[in-house]
Amino acid sequence: MERGTVVLTKFPFTDLSSAKRRPAVIISRVSNEKEDVIVAFISSVIPYNLSETDFVLDTGHKDFAATGLKKKSVFKMDKLATLNKSIFSGIMGNISVDILKQLESRLMFALDLKKTDLF
Repeated sequence: MERGTVVLTKFPFTDLSSAKRRPAVIISRVSNEKEDVIVAFISSVIPYNLSETDFVLDTGHKDFAATGLKKKSVFKMDKLATLNKSIFSGIMGNISVDILKQLESRLMFALDLKKTDLF
């Protein structure tokens, strides 16, 4: 399991009233020393009005099959959760470097981050 892995997991509702099993993509660094990772929500319900933080992956995309997703999906880079790896139901697939770059751009926008020379 690494950054860019698509997992099936319980994802909490924003009001924490419940959780629903759904796909998510790992967006944080993964280490053996830490059990928690940060994931972003994935949905097959595509909103009519997309946000600047949404990335839509169509079934016709050259890298779609590797994700393990079954339908056209939207990666919601403004819907994040820190989850323990033990609640993952399984690994569905992985996103490509090209898709990861698209997600990073939207994540930076969602968090209002600017590129710096620190790293």
